[in-house]
Amino acid sequence: FSAEQEAHALRKAMKGFGTDEDAIIEILTKLNVSQRQQVLITYKSSIGRDLIDDLKSELSGNFERVIIGMMTPTTMYDVHELRRAVKGAGTDEGCLIEILASRTNEEIRRINENYKLQYGCTLEEDIASDTSSMFRRVLVSLATGNRDEGTYVDDALAQQDAQCLYEAGEKKWGTDEVQFLTILCTRNRYHLMRVFDAYRGIANKDIMDSIKSEMSGDLEDALLAVVKCVRSKPAYFAERLYKSMKGLGTDDNTLIRVMVSRSEIDMLEIRREFLTMYGKSLYSFIKGDCSGDYRKVLLRLCGG
Repeated sequence: FSAEQEAHALRKAMKGFGTDEDAIIEILTKLNVSQRQQVLITYKSSIGRDLIDDLKSELSGNFERVIIGMMTPTTMYDVHELRRAVKGAGTDEGCLIEILASRTNEEIRRINENYKLQYGCTLEEDIASDTSSMFRRVLVSLATGNRDEGTYVDDALAQQDAQCLYEAGEKKWGTDEVQFLTILCTRNRYHLMRVFDAYRGIANKDIMDSIKSEMSGDLEDALLAVVKCVRSKPAYFAERLYKSMKGLGTDDNTLIRVMVSRSEIDMLEIRREFLTMYGKSLYSFIKGDCSGDYRKVLLRLCGG
């Protein structure tokens, strides 16, 4: 890998009449995120121009958004997406839920730091001013990045948590959402898997079915996302991708965000889950749903 070489190849692809989009896709998709950062710096030092500015002036639409996303450091990409979710026209609740429910404590910590540096206010302040009631409390809890990330499972406590959830929802008239928040947003993954098993024994139904019948709207979506991420992040993202493309119209925000943000983390597992869950490959799904350079670059991120 030579940052110098790639920088000049990119400049060549954009110089003169017309842009060589294929060359841009080829160059950027074969690099990883840190190599792209090196190219960005080298481009400025050896060509004296800003690569992001050049790309923005040459590209457009969803294709441009994917390429700029790929050129953005991982944490900053999440930061920009969260900011767009709260500050754009209307709130993109789906984006807030997806990022906050699926990132690790360390990732959340970096997001919080960079958010504050970039925008001069905290992520929590923006979430609080843009959402309300119990949904806000769940997001704020997730945004503290304070989940236990250990592997210890206390069987007696798991049984007790399951009983608590049952009594906070199915068993009583009205729902005690705070119990759900406390248990689902702070316990470690292994412990929660045990809680969900115990819950099925007590309530005779899956925790997700209970959440669906007890909650509604954004709060329901948020808690379901937490449960899905505890069970399997790749399966959660496979479902996000499927829903972004199935039916009329494409939810490009979600499609782009998941493809860009997971491409170097768990794309292989996501592809495997997608095939298992929907009987079609993610590749063929994207192929049938998108077109042009946008489709080309997404297929390269998908791989194979």
